[in-house]
Amino acid sequence: MSINFEQITKRYNAAPVVNDVSLQIEAGEFFVLLGPSGSGKSTLLRIAAGLTDVDHGRISFHGRDVTHLRARDRGVGLVFQHYALFRHMTVGQNVEFALRVRGVKRRERARRRDELLQLVSLEGFAARLPGQLSGGQQQRVAVARALAHEPQVLLLDEPFGALDAKIRVELRDTIRQVQRRLGMTTILVTHDQEEAFALADRIGIMHNGRLLETGRAETLYRRPATRFVATFLGAANLFLGERGPDGLRLGPQLLAGSQGSRSDAAVHEVVTVVRPEDIELAEDEQRLHASPLACGHVLSVDFGGILERLRVQLAHDSGLVSAVARDHAPAAAGGPHAPPPLIVEVTRTSSEQSLLPLAPGGRVALGVRRFHLLPTPISSFRILSRDAVTAAALRQTPLLSQLVQSMQAPVLGAQEHGDGDAAQTGVGVIAGSAQPIAQIVAAAAQGRRRLLYIPPQSTLPRRMLIHCNSEAARTATLGLVASVMRHLHAEATFVSVQSPAAPRSEVTSSFRRLLDARAELQQTHGLDIRTDVQIGDLRSWAAHLTTSTEPVLVVLGLDGSAQQLERTLRHDFQPLFTDGGRCPVLISCTDARQASDDSRAGGIDSRFDTRPQAVLQGTPQ
Repeated sequence: MSINFEQITKRYNAAPVVNDVSLQIEAGEFFVLLGPSGSGKSTLLRIAAGLTDVDHGRISFHGRDVTHLRARDRGVGLVFQHYALFRHMTVGQNVEFALRVRGVKRRERARRRDELLQLVSLEGFAARLPGQLSGGQQQRVAVARALAHEPQVLLLDEPFGALDAKIRVELRDTIRQVQRRLGMTTILVTHDQEEAFALADRIGIMHNGRLLETGRAETLYRRPATRFVATFLGAANLFLGERGPDGLRLGPQLLAGSQGSRSDAAVHEVVTVVRPEDIELAEDEQRLHASPLACGHVLSVDFGGILERLRVQLAHDSGLVSAVARDHAPAAAGGPHAPPPLIVEVTRTSSEQSLLPLAPGGRVALGVRRFHLLPTPISSFRILSRDAVTAAALRQTPLLSQLVQSMQAPVLGAQEHGDGDAAQTGVGVIAGSAQPIAQIVAAAAQGRRRLLYIPPQSTLPRRMLIHCNSEAARTATLGLVASVMRHLHAEATFVSVQSPAAPRSEVTSSFRRLLDARAELQQTHGLDIRTDVQIGDLRSWAAHLTTSTEPVLVVLGLDGSAQQLERTLRHDFQPLFTDGGRCPVLISCTDARQASDDSRAGGIDSRFDTRPQAVLQGTPQ
């Protein structure tokens, strides 16, 4: 590989702006870091360039550790957004600057200068000053200067941001041609989706200091793993659905059939992504070629050249529920509330427009050609309290507020959206009370697998500490951990608590399980985590956490029946649930026997499709 970032962390004012980022970039690859402002992408690029030091982690170029090398010794070329040319020097002198400070002879500097100006299509411009060039030409000079000393790696920090649209496209094409010709490993930072799609061999999406997902542009667009990536890479309609033995249901509609599932297989709440171009419009359901979704009326029609963009408001009785928090009205006293009508975004080609011209106010039927299920275990949050004051207070707690704001996951009451099968509907949220363990056990006995306990004194966590009581619980717990890690500015550590009297073989096995957990999180979810071994017993560890001054989120992966869960919580983790406790606790409950039954129940094939027998894309957890 060419570039390797390993657990890179950078903090400002004790808050991580780059949080345990691990990334491998192959030799000759054009890699694009994409994300909104403040996501940490430019900080990560500056770390690679040697302009910003790291608080934790390691960087290597072509197998050489450069973590503590000066910028000039790393062999990188850096291009900034605002050119940073020397205004008093000619174009030729700017290009030669890096060679002159390295003591390269004049004849060799001139040869290299002419070669690079030809490479960026600026032959004959060597004698001009930067002020005599257009913005696009100045940026080409900046690229030529960055390449002059033949760096191993080219780093581009939003180099097209100050240019107009036409020049951006021209310069983009130039840089891509130069990169391919030289075979140079390149990292581009941008917040522009179109630039990323046009240039990247692979894209990495950053948010809240985390590297959320990496992959080819089409893969990330068609098969995102998170709500954030699904909506950041273009418009997307997100619905809460139910995946059961019959297939996928959105409201009353069955969108996909499943063959070979057992009749008693569990029903899972899932987040369904439907891109605007994957929605078909017709005058009525009988004329649809795709699976029917709902009916509605057109709110707006916008001309966009070869594409037409429409917003369609669904009928009040559609039965569909949005999977995005902002589409819900604030809860009324924590009880059931009527969300506003759903608005669906649709994109049509010119041929579709000619077949069915539409204007605002027109009534239409909507069908779904294809869809994708997010592999997230957090489809929604369910307030498990029927007390209006308690429910309202839970919604305002710093942890739940942050998760909802970042995830865009809806917060619903326990009885909303037909919560008959409590086992698989979102994350149950429990308030601090006189008997929190009893509430947790009761919810688990009803079949809930994921529970979040929030004491009233809790603040926004800065650390996540994860512990599993068995390997059977690990996979489900890591899926839950990954979903939370992506949305908190918190450093995550997988913890093993080891008895001081444990034999050497048990200690070795404990270390191996920690490494296995880290490898599984990296391979399955693309995230990195730290590991730690604590000497002592679980109850003492839990008691120590309650006295910590640093806000901590404790994540427990516990395997067993409801009765076993109660014994474990009372014997090992009772201090976390006492009065005055400040640590929120996220629990992943698994039952190895039930998990085995579910796996044998079969599922739905993972492919795109377009007709009523459509099948699911992705493997929800």
